[in-house]
Amino acid sequence: MIFVGEWWNANSEAVIAQALQNGGGPNVSNAYTINDLPGPLYNCSAQGTNPLLTTTTIAMLQAHFFQQSKGVYTTDFPTTPIFPFNYTGTPPNNIMVSNGTKEVVLPFNTSVELVLQDTSILGIESHPLYLHGFNFFVVGQGFGNFDNNKDPPKFNLVDPVDRNTVGVPSGGWVAIRFQADNPWVWFMHCHPEVHTSWGLRMDWIVLDGKLPNQKLPPPPSDLPKC
Repeated sequence: MIFVGEWWNANSEAVIAQALQNGGGPNVSNAYTINDLPGPLYNCSAQGTNPLLTTTTIAMLQAHFFQQSKGVYTTDFPTTPIFPFNYTGTPPNNIMVSNGTKEVVLPFNTSVELVLQDTSILGIESHPLYLHGFNFFVVGQGFGNFDNNKDPPKFNLVDPVDRNTVGVPSGGWVAIRFQADNPWVWFMHCHPEVHTSWGLRMDWIVLDGKLPNQKLPPPPSDLPKC
């Protein structure tokens, strides 16, 4: 397996914090890396292995499986916007941003409908959202703000397209549906990496079903640990 990334000759958390303050991308990196090692053309090559990411002491899936979520994540991810505003109009001065690791917990085989809404906070643009672990049906999309009263009756419930990635229209919205029948902790995120640092990412925790083949298996005994 090959991991391609970038390396900064600086504290990675400081690089991200600076990018978040100005709303842009991080400063230009000092090297491109393959499996955490820079190529031979970079000055930092002789310094040995350069850490690309700051690792945590426990993975989300590990915390879920072994019921060690305390201090790792909470299960109060909001299912509706906590601060509604004119998403595609002039954004408010205070957009009520907060930090935290919050998850959505889904009982096995839950039918999920999700509306993804673009905003004008940093300028309207299309966001390619990818859901790990599932395909989903794209049942509706449109421009402007999603209207929960007017838009659902227009959903295509006859022959919607089947995808695992969908582009949220610039200044618009898209509605998807999927069946949560795959127990795991599944990551959903925007593909541009800098957008994940803006918060365009989340996890779905899908719980076990009742049958043996509907349960999350334990990790293999030879699984490498962080």
